[in-house]
Amino acid sequence: MKRRFKVYLDTSVISALFDERNPERKSLTSIFFREIDDFEPYISDIVIMEIEKTSDLELQDKMKKISSKISILNLTDDVEPLANEYIRHGMIPDDYQEDAYHIAIAAINQMDYLLSWNFKHIVRMKTKDIVRMVNTIHGFRHIEIITPAELL
Repeated sequence: MKRRFKVYLDTSVISALFDERNPERKSLTSIFFREIDDFEPYISDIVIMEIEKTSDLELQDKMKKISSKISILNLTDDVEPLANEYIRHGMIPDDYQEDAYHIAIAAINQMDYLLSWNFKHIVRMKTKDIVRMVNTIHGFRHIEIITPAELL
């Protein structure tokens, strides 16, 4: 039996399903969701919190409906120290701690992939390099940070 990869979806992946401003991203995300049963998908308490902050209530409801079908990883005590290490090494600014938390949760829970459309802080070379370095130093396995389109 073929092993299903464990994939962590940040909030940008769920919101992309409904993003009319970027039809290509929406289409690529829809294709991924049609194939989602080939993977073990996860989100986290952070994703739920970010969805709750969505001011467009109709969009919030749609995102909740999608996220309710995905296993949730809890925010544990070991997440904050790892996220702070990423931040300390300059991965992201302090104002965007949630992005570091997404990566820390994925690393601690031994995800194979973290999927995101966040090119500003997550899907970029600097972030990937810092995550690889910090995870190696602290004994966490490597996690691939990519877009949903790259996984298909």
